[in-house]
Amino acid sequence: MIRPAFLDTAEVAAALVRSPAVDERWAAPSALPGFTVGGLARHLANQVTRTLTLLADPPGESAIPVLDHFTGAGWVTSGAGSADNAAILRRSEDAAAQTSAAVLADEVDAALAELRTVVPAQHPDRVVDLGRWGLAVDDFLLTRLLELVVHTDDLAVSLDVPTPDLPAAATDATVQLLARLAVWRHGPLPVLRALTRQERAPGSVAAL
Repeated sequence: MIRPAFLDTAEVAAALVRSPAVDERWAAPSALPGFTVGGLARHLANQVTRTLTLLADPPGESAIPVLDHFTGAGWVTSGAGSADNAAILRRSEDAAAQTSAAVLADEVDAALAELRTVVPAQHPDRVVDLGRWGLAVDDFLLTRLLELVVHTDDLAVSLDVPTPDLPAAATDATVQLLARLAVWRHGPLPVLRALTRQERAPGSVAAL
């Protein structure tokens, strides 16, 4: 189930954001080029705080398939230095500059406390309005889950601490979604070879 996986993973991410190492390294470079630790922590936190905001907004009218959410987004294939990804980085860095590690941790904890009630109460037919398009609520939570899983690892590496154990349901759902994206980007045969035939594997089948 996506909903408990999202909430459980958000709890893991919130604990990492509250780590003293985040405060100590707030202005230091992270493992992601261009991001400070603070900027990366802010971006990770957004997957919790922004989710609460979007679920509080009026519902959308129609939803697209979850894969189309990624294939229709420029940042997926445009590279780290693209305008799309630079804008994401800039927003996170600007927001981090206006807060602190302690305030951010409190914000995430407060949002998560509300989400524990809000998320289970969502009607399965609810459409989350994302502006350019909408997603069914569970598909939307899957996209946030992917972000939580990937960026929790990024932040842990940035802090030189072990990546926290993540719920099996969360990693399973994330791997499945990334596999679908990898097939879309590279085709099924390269992905198949990457998983089964080292001698014929391509250089990369990265999904993002």
